[in-house]
Amino acid sequence: MAAVQSGQIDTEEEKEIKSETSNDGSRNNSSNDGRPLSVSPGTTSSGGSVKSSSGTTEEQQTLLAVLQFLKKNNLSESVEILRREAGLSEESEDQKGSESSATGSGAGNKDMGGGDASSLLSRVSIASSPVTAVAAQAPSKVGAGDDRPDVNVVLSAYSQQGDPALYDVYYSGLKKFIESVLDCHRAELSQVFYPLFVHMYLELVYNNHESESKAFFEKFSGDQECYYGDDLRILSSLSKKEHMRGNETLLDFRTSKFVLRISRDSYQLLKRHLQERQNNQIWNIIQEHLYIDIFDGMPRSKSQIDAMSGSLAGEAKRDSNKAKVFYGLLKEPEIEVPLDDEDEEVENEEGKPKKKKPKKDSLGSKSKKQDPNAPQQNRIPLPELKDSDKLDKIMNLKEATKRVRLGRDTLPSICFYSFLNAYQGLTAVDFTDDSSLIAGGYADSTVRVWSVTPKKLRRVKSAADLSLIDKESDDVLERIMDEKTASESKILHGHSGPVYGISFSPDRNYLLSCSEDGTVRLWSLQTFTCLVGYKGHNYPVWDTQFSPYGYYFISGGHDRVARLWATDHYQPLRMFAGHLADITCTRFHPNSNYVATGSSDRTIRLWDVLTGNCVRILTGHKGPIHALAFSPNGKFMASGATDGRVLLWDIGHGIMIGDLKGHTDAIYALKFSRDGEILASGSMDNTVRLWDAFKAFDELETDDFTATTGHIHLPENSQELLLGTYMTKSTPVIHLHFTRRNLLLAAGAYNP
Repeated sequence: MAAVQSGQIDTEEEKEIKSETSNDGSRNNSSNDGRPLSVSPGTTSSGGSVKSSSGTTEEQQTLLAVLQFLKKNNLSESVEILRREAGLSEESEDQKGSESSATGSGAGNKDMGGGDASSLLSRVSIASSPVTAVAAQAPSKVGAGDDRPDVNVVLSAYSQQGDPALYDVYYSGLKKFIESVLDCHRAELSQVFYPLFVHMYLELVYNNHESESKAFFEKFSGDQECYYGDDLRILSSLSKKEHMRGNETLLDFRTSKFVLRISRDSYQLLKRHLQERQNNQIWNIIQEHLYIDIFDGMPRSKSQIDAMSGSLAGEAKRDSNKAKVFYGLLKEPEIEVPLDDEDEEVENEEGKPKKKKPKKDSLGSKSKKQDPNAPQQNRIPLPELKDSDKLDKIMNLKEATKRVRLGRDTLPSICFYSFLNAYQGLTAVDFTDDSSLIAGGYADSTVRVWSVTPKKLRRVKSAADLSLIDKESDDVLERIMDEKTASESKILHGHSGPVYGISFSPDRNYLLSCSEDGTVRLWSLQTFTCLVGYKGHNYPVWDTQFSPYGYYFISGGHDRVARLWATDHYQPLRMFAGHLADITCTRFHPNSNYVATGSSDRTIRLWDVLTGNCVRILTGHKGPIHALAFSPNGKFMASGATDGRVLLWDIGHGIMIGDLKGHTDAIYALKFSRDGEILASGSMDNTVRLWDAFKAFDELETDDFTATTGHIHLPENSQELLLGTYMTKSTPVIHLHFTRRNLLLAAGAYNP
């Protein structure tokens, strides 16, 4: 008997693993509503009769179910075609339909609904129809705005449950088993503890077993990894069924499968144990709420697993990071660079003429060739360069020739802007690219702009005064400015809630601000008035940023959806939905074809601006992510979070390549130097730290195996890469900016 059972298990294991990889982990929720699945351990004898029936009967029942479904939806043509292909007559269909109904009721399973078409479909969907599985899963995805799953539907799955007294026994038994396996498997199998603990606890609460749920939580919550502490605190407040309705954290757990990456050997061990113990309760939770990403090869070590885990929904599936990302830079347009007066022939001390500097005919020789990893130049429409943009690029190039080459022996000077007496509550800071203006967003709903050069801020003259100006004069741009309005700073009023994010446009003509009031506002820096209020978010907007080319901008907030806008459109061009919690920071890739979003769900997602698809999901942070920065060459990214760690990512392969430890508080600012040699990080621990980015990336060796399996080996070299730590008196660092000559500017509000 045992031999027969194990043989049966092996064949079904193969089927299940196959279905897991082909269906991308999306099992039909309705297919597991309390009854054991075909691969469930401890199947009852009545279930066994269904299982042991011949493949032909199963196929016929499937066919009948599909026919009934098509009839129900009045798809008569499809019914005729299917019947003709299968060689079925109407009489035989009716006859077999009654037989299958009798079989279904004879199985003694009240949930099967007496052979109803929908229940038959749900029973066969796991192995035969990936489309059905995905379709059934779709309503449970967290959508944009108010399109969230119905709470009652989400919670109803918890109504199927076993003996509450056995939950402790089941979990303890599994724990004892995992602790007894070989070390190489223990780390991998320990990943199942947390999701199982959460779902078993929620089942007990939902079914009104208050004392049992409390005892279960107190006994096993201490065994969970420390980085789930915040989630567990929220979970502990859910002690009654009424508490569960409308709780966002609960909906997150229910509507997304927790992803575990486990080697095939470890998975077989776990499965065999649950089948031998006939542990239905745990197996059903694994089937329903977990997606096990099985890989061939050696099991991962504890350190490898810890590096990648910590997000709200486990690790990213390996398939999520396989899409090609064009991370290269776009070819810059060729711009003639005129010679300066200082470049003219000048007599030196010896009376000999000084050699002319070679004339550069384009903006940097390195961008003449098209980068093979770059997207097509016209992949997304970018704004044409105005004359003022070309002049600015020329100025940028001239500044670049005077840029300091940074490195381990030549660290940048740091200039810190402290906001004193910021009783209004400084929440955001930004500098213009040329470092001439600085802006601050405040909790009192205002935005303030300062000039950090001797040149004061002036408004454009009124329409009546402008009509008197000679438009052909050489200094027309000066004449249109009203000297009477000149001041060192301007205050912008308009938001009705705290301002959380601000961003200057590359041409310095506009400023974006986002607020708790759910709007993003576009301000003119010529008139210092609000031009547009973009309404699309239903909740506070935490961050916004202009594209490096202007025109486009990105916003993200509490509604978990990032939106891509164009300044001349009232409605968003793209909506990026997928995060399970607030989007806390947003960044454009240097080539403007991709957008990165960091979230409170402790993941980073990279989105393709053209298609709207998520092309990378990066996990590893143990707290909400508040800072993102791309390297100037577009190949790498750095992220900072409340866990005090700076993580480095290879965008092309979609893997973590560095973990910089040193900060003791949340990181709110990250910036690469203009040449990409140094990474600066700013934190709430009142420090700025400089890291050797060149060394971190230069020593990187990424082989195909690492990229495929995610077996990362992070060197413990934080101290080697740390170039310097700079303390402020008592000022948390909330923004960093490298000038065109590689001077580092930092900003924050003094906190006496």
